[in-house]
Amino acid sequence: MTEALGSTATPESGRPEDDTDEFLDDKSKKKRGGKRGKKGPFARMGLFYRQIVAELRKVVWPPRKDLMSYTTVVIVFVAVMIGIVTLIDWGFSSLIKYVFG
Repeated sequence: MTEALGSTATPESGRPEDDTDEFLDDKSKKKRGGKRGKKGPFARMGLFYRQIVAELRKVVWPPRKDLMSYTTVVIVFVAVMIGIVTLIDWGFSSLIKYVFG
């Protein structure tokens, strides 16, 4: 995925993907180190929670007035859709009763 916008990772600037695998022995191919391999499950869950909190702090929350407006629009839309589906259901049930008696 080097074609993504803003990506600077290209095979020319980094480690060639195909060439270095030939020269690695079996032990280094099986497991590469790093922070993920050394942590236990609770440490990984803690890291995950901290990352969630950090991302939620970046969110730009709408003001209360906008939030109330958005909520009202959603509730009205859902009520209208419920009415439409109810009318269609009533119409089909009346048609089925008329046809099959």
